[in-house]
Amino acid sequence: MSNTINPAHSFQRIKIIDALRGFALAGIVICHVVENYMASAVPTSFNEAVHQGIIDDIVDALIGIFLRGKFLALFSFLFGLSFFIQMDNAHARGGYFGGRFFWRLVLLMAIGFIHSLFYRGDILTVYAVLGIFLIPFYKVDNKWVLGFATLLFFGLVRYILFYLTGGERIFSDTNMDPDDPKILAYYDTLKNGSLWDVFATNATEGHLDKAEYQYGFFGRGYFTFAFFLVGLYAGRLGFFKRFKEERKFTKRVLIYSSIALVVSIGTAAAVFASMGPEFNPKSWNAMIGFTTMDIGNAAMTLMYIAIFAMLFRRVKWEKRLGTFAPYGRMALTNYVFQSIVFTFILYGWGLGLIGELRQVYAFLIAIVFIALQMWLSKVWLKYFAYGPLEWAWRSLTFFKAFPFKKWNPS
Repeated sequence: MSNTINPAHSFQRIKIIDALRGFALAGIVICHVVENYMASAVPTSFNEAVHQGIIDDIVDALIGIFLRGKFLALFSFLFGLSFFIQMDNAHARGGYFGGRFFWRLVLLMAIGFIHSLFYRGDILTVYAVLGIFLIPFYKVDNKWVLGFATLLFFGLVRYILFYLTGGERIFSDTNMDPDDPKILAYYDTLKNGSLWDVFATNATEGHLDKAEYQYGFFGRGYFTFAFFLVGLYAGRLGFFKRFKEERKFTKRVLIYSSIALVVSIGTAAAVFASMGPEFNPKSWNAMIGFTTMDIGNAAMTLMYIAIFAMLFRRVKWEKRLGTFAPYGRMALTNYVFQSIVFTFILYGWGLGLIGELRQVYAFLIAIVFIALQMWLSKVWLKYFAYGPLEWAWRSLTFFKAFPFKKWNPS
């Protein structure tokens, strides 16, 4: 690690980035709460319990169309952007942040592992692993960054893995069948097990199942890394520093991503329709279908970024969307805290409400909780410079205790 880096704040935070991160986190928590923090396939009995009317089906469908898969992608985009900002700030001061960023990822892995004991859908450990491969890309030319991201979006790794394995699982033998014995056993642990039972299954089977989802032929991790690279590219462009002036570029992103969305939806529909009623996930058609769905999610994510930037140029909308900024500044603390709170509410070691709340009620609870966290974040940052985990992460990164409390709260 270089000792030439001055960790003091030498740059102004970009409000739209904090707001966009808070916006992304809000979408993530809605998905997690409606899914009852399962992070796995769910038993048939669970689906029947939480879908008791047409309103529940509508809520689930709208979340699936507009939120699921898109807001985690947005979060990943912002991780890549933050990587660039940290590396670029160090470079501007004559230092190199690569070694320090690696240590930062080690710390993130530790935070993520603790978080994963509560919730096996934790994304922090995935970011910690994939972030290592992001470091070399800081010096890679833009055309190669975008080219590699494009290959990942178009499913290159998925196709290679499917060719090599024939669709067989690599890390875990848990099937996505709702009545798979492992799925039923996991649900029973969440519903009736102790906190230590949950910790035990999440620390073992949980990480294997997550590795399968992230790095197997389903390939969510490769999709995530592609968005890391797109975030890195956006940082190089300085888009968020000049987003008010980048009107033509923003409009092009919106138009092209809208076209990509329409094409991907049509292609996915045609591919899955060609497979008939007997859907076979271990087929080349399924691989193509999954990839077109990923492209659709990517396109919608880019649309959200473009629309958010367009709205943020307007004074009234900047004020409205700016309310997400404190929430985004404390994203790590809020992300971990919401998992602990909701696993207590839902799992058997707490209130045990998993499978007891209709989708519409879970959605409304998530909205109320987001509003509460946004208010608490705003109040907290009046008196403190960082969220608790943000402060710990930063201080351990530089082996220096940063001032935590503000001297002159405002």
